[in-house]
Amino acid sequence: MSTATPAPVPLPPVAPEAPVSLDTLPTTPPAGVPEGKALAKATAALLERLEALQAALHAEGRQSLLVVLQARDAGGKDGTIRRVFGAFRPQGLRVSNFTAPVGDELAHDFLWRVHREVPARGMVGVFNRSHYEDVLAVRVRGLVPEEVWRGRYEHINAFERLLADAGTRVVKLFLHVSRDEQARRLRGRLQDSGKNWKFDPGDLEDRARWDDYTAAYDEAIARCNTSAAPWWVVPADDKKARDFLVAGILVDALARMRPEYPRADERVLRLLGEIV
Repeated sequence: MSTATPAPVPLPPVAPEAPVSLDTLPTTPPAGVPEGKALAKATAALLERLEALQAALHAEGRQSLLVVLQARDAGGKDGTIRRVFGAFRPQGLRVSNFTAPVGDELAHDFLWRVHREVPARGMVGVFNRSHYEDVLAVRVRGLVPEEVWRGRYEHINAFERLLADAGTRVVKLFLHVSRDEQARRLRGRLQDSGKNWKFDPGDLEDRARWDDYTAAYDEAIARCNTSAAPWWVVPADDKKARDFLVAGILVDALARMRPEYPRADERVLRLLGEIV
């Protein structure tokens, strides 16, 4: 298939080597994002292209895409996976969810469990939370000494550079919601019998540490924003606009990978004449 011209991305990545201040970045859609029926139509077109690009990537089997999803509690990771990555063919997609490490995970370095989940060639992998929790939650909750978590920025950059060198394109998305929107979603989660099972009292403890998490995200994004693995800060208060922006970023990333269906073996093509 031809992927010579990448689809336009309505949201640029974080500028390399730039300081990051989430407090100054919008959580509402940028100018130019369509609205209403136009937004639904534009998103559907992006999702259709995503499916086509992923099909070629899977058939080609030479490279892979890793999407790292980070957000505050109720930031929209699950909804994004359901509505955007739901366009992908399941045989070429793997979603990995990282919760607090247990058992063997605690007996190894912090990247051990993560490296095992990196997508194989031909696959799209999604990390629902990721190795970044080891410089975010670990930092804010004081789970390890500062000299330990500070050294992890360098390890993360080396790890992601290794993945890029091995043919895995890394796209990192922070779904950026406002404090008011998070509160609205947490209240809705508690009031909805279909969602209140997801509520964790620890979410309120983390909400009380809002400023500490902001500082941790600011530093993690700035220090681990490289050409091999760039970050995007996606305004996520509006769920439909968020899905449009994420789909656009992914279309652009896959198109730049230029996946191609492999050429059929001539001996196989000659068998066509034997089908009666």
